[in-house]
Amino acid sequence: MTSQPTTAASPPERASRPDNPVLTRVWRGSHVESQHRGVWALVDSAGRVHDGAGDPHQPIFARSSLKSLQALPLVESGALDRFGLGEEALALALASHNAEPCHTACVERVLARLGLSADDLGCGPQPPGDRDTRHELVRAGQRPGRVHNNCSGKHAGFLALARHLDADPRAYLRPDGPVQRAVRAAVAEMTDVAPESLGDAVDGCSAPTFRMPLARLAMAIARVANPDGLAPARRAACERMQRAVAQHPHLIAGHHGRLCTDLARESGGRLFPKLGGEAVYVLGAVGRDRALAIKVDDGSERGFRALVLDLCRRLGWLDAAQLAALARWSAGPLNNWAGETVGHVEVVA
Repeated sequence: MTSQPTTAASPPERASRPDNPVLTRVWRGSHVESQHRGVWALVDSAGRVHDGAGDPHQPIFARSSLKSLQALPLVESGALDRFGLGEEALALALASHNAEPCHTACVERVLARLGLSADDLGCGPQPPGDRDTRHELVRAGQRPGRVHNNCSGKHAGFLALARHLDADPRAYLRPDGPVQRAVRAAVAEMTDVAPESLGDAVDGCSAPTFRMPLARLAMAIARVANPDGLAPARRAACERMQRAVAQHPHLIAGHHGRLCTDLARESGGRLFPKLGGEAVYVLGAVGRDRALAIKVDDGSERGFRALVLDLCRRLGWLDAAQLAALARWSAGPLNNWAGETVGHVEVVA
């Protein structure tokens, strides 16, 4: 990338993806075994692209990386406070969680306050991401339910907004209904993408999902993490989401093996992370007016994990002690099940 900032304007859409650069490689012995191509961009809240690799203006499906934008109407409308849902429920509205007991119990409390049940969640049943919870379900002879879906917290938030708007909770996922119209408007405002240009597709949890240039996604996350230039109500909502993530990092992902939780916890809430499906990742830097957005073309999370840590090191977003605590996610030796070093992971871009 050039050293001069550029604007996050979107050129005409292409029929096929560009030949993005290699972001990470996996070596076995002295030979490259696998590699992951993709794009990343460092963008400020005005939409200026400061660094990156690949084409930051190519449209991508943001998937769950923009749950903070989808949660804005929940906070701004007053629904969160009307039903006394609290900061834990807000953290879960931003989460792609492991379905540990701390996650599912909180979702069930939200539903109870709304006079609803897990049957009212529009997301499908999903096996818990947490191994112990999966095993416990098997031991109890139970099947995974909708509350175990990694997006159940977001859907509980949608239902709270539906109740607040006196909308039919059975129709809260309809793109033309009041809940999703409010969500689409918030996403459009934060990304500076016209609502009709956000695309019409369905996410894995059955909610509408949005397509936009990667640079616009990064800009929106920079605004969430650095909301000083936003209208007072929106600024307050973004600051509240920052606090929810800082205070409850385990709720946004899980206690075990989750990069989002580890980044939020080790940074003391100075980093605002979010995973999206098919290897999308965003990371807002609170107080720095910057955010990263990454998309790995092959959809593999392995393709961005080491890159995220390497970029945090390059940008000075984490100190040496924090990087050491997060070493499990960084580039370095590749070990087999016997503990032997058989290769290494390399960050290229």
